[in-house]
Amino acid sequence: MRNTPVKAEIVSKVIEDFGIHPVGKGSIREIVKIVNDIQEITGIEYIRMEMGVPGLDPAAVGVEGEIAALKAGVASKYPNIEGIPPLKKEISRFVRLFMDLEIPAECCIPTVGSMMGGMASFMVVNRSDYNRTGTLFLDPGFPVQKQQCLVLGHEYGSFDLYDFRGDKLEAKLEEEINLGRYSSLLYSNPNNPSWICLTEKELEIIGRISRKYDVTVIEDLAYFGMDFRRDMSRPGEPPYQPTAAKYTDNYVLLISSSKAFSYAGQRIGMMVISPTLFNRKFIDLKRYYSSDKFGHAMIYGSLYALSAGASHTPQYGLAAILKAVNDGEFNFIDVVKEYGKKAKIMKELFVKYGFRIVYERDLDELIADGFYFTIAYPGFDGTELVEELLYYGISAIALNITGSAYPEGLRACVSQVRRDQFDDLEARLRSFSEDHPQQ
Repeated sequence: MRNTPVKAEIVSKVIEDFGIHPVGKGSIREIVKIVNDIQEITGIEYIRMEMGVPGLDPAAVGVEGEIAALKAGVASKYPNIEGIPPLKKEISRFVRLFMDLEIPAECCIPTVGSMMGGMASFMVVNRSDYNRTGTLFLDPGFPVQKQQCLVLGHEYGSFDLYDFRGDKLEAKLEEEINLGRYSSLLYSNPNNPSWICLTEKELEIIGRISRKYDVTVIEDLAYFGMDFRRDMSRPGEPPYQPTAAKYTDNYVLLISSSKAFSYAGQRIGMMVISPTLFNRKFIDLKRYYSSDKFGHAMIYGSLYALSAGASHTPQYGLAAILKAVNDGEFNFIDVVKEYGKKAKIMKELFVKYGFRIVYERDLDELIADGFYFTIAYPGFDGTELVEELLYYGISAIALNITGSAYPEGLRACVSQVRRDQFDDLEARLRSFSEDHPQQ
């Protein structure tokens, strides 16, 4: 019987009973369930890197804002679908102060998390032109966004962005768009899971392609301002969060409160639509919605059908957070820098014990230390490595479920790993390395 930090027979039985083979092909939530079951049986705490959930306390000003709203009685009232005025005003201020974009409040809409914002965007953008019903994903990316396209019956295509950085990006985008029937183009920046951060030149290329082919850019800013190599914490001062919105007027921005403000449990996000796109008319939208105006179809067609608006109280909580950020009273970047500090230590430990960083460079810079990093170990593909690490009390997900072109790799999330677990992490990595010596 194998002598591993977690009893091999227990890990094997849990995997067998769960019924996914190989287990490394499991989704994020499936890996979560497997690890939960092993922990419950063994009492051994895992180094949990499989799920991108905040590891910090929620922004206190938001909690206080929600409590005040509840005491004021808003729980008995339906919120407007387009969002409460104080929140719309603060979203507009936020994108002006931290992105250098002038967006009217009417184009700033709260959503039930960015996942809902993505779903709603697909429902409108990919139905705006009868001849174009798909999304081009710049991978690797968040697997559920492709699942949303599948649920809607929309086409999609993808390629791994890492192999087409800088000048190579434009020709690749042209090639892919000419192959498909795409009305939208989606990417995250910083990228989940690779932590690639697109340059101004690359964002300008994306904007140029958007204008040339009339493709709507859906920019997923789940990790807003979290390229810690640049200090984007000062309201109204550069550097700002980079965005393709500087180079096209055909865009939808999805801004999450989950990671930047540690507000994931309240399921409240922001959708910011270009004013030009918001007011643009698409005759084909009339097939599904009462109006051919993009903004009207989004709010009173898509968002109304999905949830009839975001929950009332979290809107007040997010409005309070944004006001404090916009007024310079709450530096949210200083708080989340802890993720980058932990990532630096964890990456060094993995490399020390024979692992390598898969997505290692941002063009001529090393990849930033942030919420995620990627790892591989000689002799294993990603699905094999996910399973083998479970015996050593370490959990992660395989890159191949993210659309990555590097199937040997894993995505590691730093958020749930506490600093007091670093000694355990090192001991388990040492044990893994000793049991799997490299040639």
